[in-house]
Amino acid sequence: MKKLAFLLLPFVLFSCSDHFSTSLKSPKGAVQVKVFENTDGHLAYSMNFKGQPVLLESTLGMELRDHGFVGTDLKLVGVDSTGSKKTWRPLWGEDGVIIDDFRSYVFHFQRPADQLLVDVHFKLYEEGIGFRYEFPQQEGLSEVIIDDERSEFQLTGDHQTWWIPADYDSYEYLYQSHKISEIDSSLVDGSLLAATTIMEKHAVNTPLTMKSEDGLYISIHEANLTDYAGMTLRIEEDKRTLTSSLVPSKLNGWKAKVQAPFHTPWRTIQVGEKAGDLVESKLIVNLNEPNQLENTDWIKPGKYIGIWWEMHLQTSAWDYASGKHGATTAKAKKYIDFAARNGFDGVLVEGWNTGWERWIGFPDREGVFDFVTPYPDYDIREVVAYGKQKGVEIIMHHETSAAPRTYEQQLDTAYALMKDLGIHAVKTGYVGPIIPEGEYHHGQWMVNHYRKVLKKAAESEVMVFAHEPIKATGIRRTYPNMMAREGLRGSEFNSPWGYGNPPEHLTIVPFTRMLGGPIDYTPGIFKLDMNEYKEGAYVPTTLAYQLAEYVVVYSPVQMASDLIEHYEGQAAFQFIKDVPTDWDGSVVVDGEIGEYIVMARLEKGGHDWYLGGLTNENARELTIELDFLQAGVTYEAQIYQDAADADFETNQAAYEITQKTVKLGDELTLKMARGGGVAIRFKAL
Repeated sequence: MKKLAFLLLPFVLFSCSDHFSTSLKSPKGAVQVKVFENTDGHLAYSMNFKGQPVLLESTLGMELRDHGFVGTDLKLVGVDSTGSKKTWRPLWGEDGVIIDDFRSYVFHFQRPADQLLVDVHFKLYEEGIGFRYEFPQQEGLSEVIIDDERSEFQLTGDHQTWWIPADYDSYEYLYQSHKISEIDSSLVDGSLLAATTIMEKHAVNTPLTMKSEDGLYISIHEANLTDYAGMTLRIEEDKRTLTSSLVPSKLNGWKAKVQAPFHTPWRTIQVGEKAGDLVESKLIVNLNEPNQLENTDWIKPGKYIGIWWEMHLQTSAWDYASGKHGATTAKAKKYIDFAARNGFDGVLVEGWNTGWERWIGFPDREGVFDFVTPYPDYDIREVVAYGKQKGVEIIMHHETSAAPRTYEQQLDTAYALMKDLGIHAVKTGYVGPIIPEGEYHHGQWMVNHYRKVLKKAAESEVMVFAHEPIKATGIRRTYPNMMAREGLRGSEFNSPWGYGNPPEHLTIVPFTRMLGGPIDYTPGIFKLDMNEYKEGAYVPTTLAYQLAEYVVVYSPVQMASDLIEHYEGQAAFQFIKDVPTDWDGSVVVDGEIGEYIVMARLEKGGHDWYLGGLTNENARELTIELDFLQAGVTYEAQIYQDAADADFETNQAAYEITQKTVKLGDELTLKMARGGGVAIRFKAL
């Protein structure tokens, strides 16, 4: 990197009033950014993509408690400019190789009034940008209280959006689709809310995905959320400007407290000409630091089953006192036997430890859970030993009931137990409002808690599947033991008492929530008619749709989440047994947000491709080109698809399996029923 005085930069222009204006470009020029001081003396930027405006004049700045607003009356004292093009190989992921190609610009400012130094860092990629604020080491700046951030994103029009409200505690909402001007949290059905701490009437969570009238697909999010509060977006009165807003600590009266020097997370804008361009972008992970773990031999993608769904069906319970405790030694062994017979890597056991009698609905939940003491009918050491004999790993479960201080007090003993038992995976949970009152799931205090747990897990060689998490922002690159997060309405909402996720849900999620990172969605429900549990209840998808979820909704750790007896005798179960969870390549074959999506992925270290297609409440027939297959290879397409009379409301379980020989360049017609799907293994011959 070279340091350049601004007077020597040919792209820095001046007016007679010393206002500056700088034009930046991505390596190949697809993205252009203008950074300038506007006529009000406010630091601002704008953004174009392939000649089309993406963001109009948008101001930048932060509100610091002891230093006031930082974003006006700043003097540019220098710029660093550099470029880089590298490739790196993730330990696991959607692609075997990732290209990190960007142009970086760091603007160094000083505020003459008090000599405060602040930098603004832009990274330009061909598919978007990231920017962040940086406060270098300097006199008079040590502990900094941040009262808010005011990064603007001024849109070019009244874009169509896919959004969820800015709840401080939960992302578990169905995505709404409205124009920016129509967004209003009162449109969200209150009966479906997992939490009710909506920030304000006209505010949304990220990733926020939009489509402009010019046909551009745009997503605003953040990357590398570390020691900071989560960002939401406030919709201003003009209905065209979005402004960053940080989740507060009501307990402490600030948005964040940091130590200088520090930098904020990256604020990201991804752009594409097709909806699939957003999914294929690697901007979010590229804006995170490289892997910090030295030994990663214990980090292994895979598939698992578990004692879980029966609790949601209410045929078993998490707590021992109910008399129908699910997590017994005998049942765990039964699941281990099934996993061993069918090639599954692990078994999740929920409800194994004491404390479940007082976890939901009790105001004082601190000190309730014990993360090392099993119930009397569960011998954890016997179960783990039995699993090892069968080649099956046990996945630990830590539900905190949103009492993180209790969890932190037991981190050492809980993870020491896992290390002693040789357990390398844990599912964590944070159901309920956070204790202490005044802190939120998405605020800085909990962001730091989640990271503390992740680091402790890494020290103990444990992978994490986080539920009720902070949103994914690409940290999986830095800590590859962060395998998957919930952070959305998962498959559990399809239980008889869960209101149901409509078929369109997973035609939106890949273009919104999945842009942040892998999802622990828990797919694979085969018994879709649930009338025996509750009259009229059913899972609102077809069985072929359930299979396609394994390809469409990415996770390196996928669950076959139904009761194991519901898989017996089902020929379609073969696809779940075959489909990998780690990939060398991923492409969006076709898709429109909220309508349908077709994904294809290449198995890690092999030649087989897998395809998943999902449609919304409308039946659909698509003809696709098999241009992703390898040249010179013949494939047997093993096709799992909806039967002719399948329907997500009236005939969910109807499917058929066919075979067809195909090669690169062939066309294939996909037929999907209402709320249906298609899953294909292209087996290299």
